[in-house]
Amino acid sequence: MKILITGSGGLIGSELCNYFDNLNYKIIGIDNDQRKLFFGKNGSVNWKIKELKENLKNYTHHNIDIRDKKKLLYIFKKFKPDAIAHCAAQPSHDLATKIIFDDFEVNTLGTLNLLDCIHKIVPKSPLVFLSTNKVYGDNPNKLPIKELSKRWEFKNDLFKRGINESLSIDHCTHSFFGASKLSADIYVQEYGNYFNLNCCSLRGGCLTGPSHSSVELHGFLSYLVKANVKNIPYKIYGYKGKQVRDNIHSKDVCRFIEAFFESPKKAQVYNLGGGYQNSCSILEAMDLIEKKTKKKFTFKHVKQNRIGDHICYYSDLSKIKKHYPKWDVSITLDEIIEQIIYGWSLR
Repeated sequence: MKILITGSGGLIGSELCNYFDNLNYKIIGIDNDQRKLFFGKNGSVNWKIKELKENLKNYTHHNIDIRDKKKLLYIFKKFKPDAIAHCAAQPSHDLATKIIFDDFEVNTLGTLNLLDCIHKIVPKSPLVFLSTNKVYGDNPNKLPIKELSKRWEFKNDLFKRGINESLSIDHCTHSFFGASKLSADIYVQEYGNYFNLNCCSLRGGCLTGPSHSSVELHGFLSYLVKANVKNIPYKIYGYKGKQVRDNIHSKDVCRFIEAFFESPKKAQVYNLGGGYQNSCSILEAMDLIEKKTKKKFTFKHVKQNRIGDHICYYSDLSKIKKHYPKWDVSITLDEIIEQIIYGWSLR
């Protein structure tokens, strides 16, 4: 079994490499460390790529930019992968505004290149695309919410279990990152519907874990832990620090991707996150981290929120559990934070 993983040095990509290496898959990794160009040396994933090359017996690495269709075609023709996990992206909500064309070319054009390679060379191979909850833009902010002492929560009965796939993707502000990922998300669905490809878009909440090369502009929970462990002043942007996210460990993401590869479906969309059980606000997360590290945060509030940012978002997992009843979130928020603390203490 051969699996092609784009963005193999990133959080989910590298976790997938380790996960499927343990299952004796042949892994074709693609990553050219664009993160270093996007975020500077602190965002580089070269350390992780080096680790994969040294430690995984079934891994081969290819330093390819997914915007280069000729090189992608060469890889597909040479290896003919049995499954594809597309994790490569420009992942920052904030940075996208400064590099609109780079953001579009990586997230949208890169995905289109990949889809065309699959359609032309391996049309029976399933594809999982790592989309984002930012495809809903700021529509979650238009839902009725209630303010608690340290968090916001939905009070609408329809969304009491969280955001489901029926929420509109229209008539809202997405951020440029949200727009490029939404375009890619729709292309995945169109290729699935037009060409009968087995594929899905995973609209992720906060995907996290100890392998995250997080920076201020990307990686909420991991960067929050990093700021505490490394004594970095932290900025809270808007919403009183009560904005809520659901957090899912990268291994639980891998478990779902394995389930999809084993029983693929055509042109599906799934909201994938930790659900209400793994949700927390920034203030709540800070409290949890401080209790574990015994260190206080240095932080300040910035009144202006990020454009298109969500006040409250946690995923309704009903659809994904209905289609894949054996899958569930297995790693708690508490365990996730402990692992991330340990990971940053070693780096």
